[in-house]
Amino acid sequence: MKLWVGLGNPGQKYAGNRHNIGFMAVDRIASDHGFTPWRKAFQGLVSEGRLGAEKVALLKPETFMNLSGQSVQAALAFWKLPLTDVTVFHDELDLAPGKLRLKQGGGHAGHNGLRSIHGHLGDDYARIRLGIGHPGHKDAVAAYVLHDFAKADQDWLEDLLRGISEGAPALAEGDGQKFMNAVSLRTAPPRSSTTRDKPEAPTPPTPTPTAVVAEDKRSPMQKLLDKFR
Repeated sequence: MKLWVGLGNPGQKYAGNRHNIGFMAVDRIASDHGFTPWRKAFQGLVSEGRLGAEKVALLKPETFMNLSGQSVQAALAFWKLPLTDVTVFHDELDLAPGKLRLKQGGGHAGHNGLRSIHGHLGDDYARIRLGIGHPGHKDAVAAYVLHDFAKADQDWLEDLLRGISEGAPALAEGDGQKFMNAVSLRTAPPRSSTTRDKPEAPTPPTPTPTAVVAEDKRSPMQKLLDKFR
């Protein structure tokens, strides 16, 4: 069994925030793959189902972001899972919007949700880093992540979430590369190879050579005499 955790803040007020893209990812997986309805458990919401041969539990902590570790710890204790069976979906400022990276272990880079999980359980879990871009200045970060995605973001956001859902069975099987490929097919599809080559420009006609007139070296008297011959 695997435990996949989406990070975000509970309540309708935060539902569309950039900080809640982790919630959005697990919501999409649950919806597309016929998981059970969300139920309250472990200080959060839980939905269960199967991806291929693997049973997966999805968790959305309702402790608010900076206390996410409490909810994850309670779920792990109940199912008696090792931390290596946990994958966390979270927003990533250091990736461009729509980009995704899979990472095992490492630091929390100042992310409050990851910081909380680190504090309660350690760092030996997988992360799906979901790029939301950076506002450009650290003082603007809090307002940026707690603001809804703009209308202009909806196309790439839909492609990203759809790719995650389509790649979820591969991720459950432990095939990270296949998962990443599935996401890439949605977010950066290959260009068509059937594009017709542009027709070559016609070769301009070769200009007809201009006749060369020999220089007339006769004297004026000779020209006059020749005229009356």
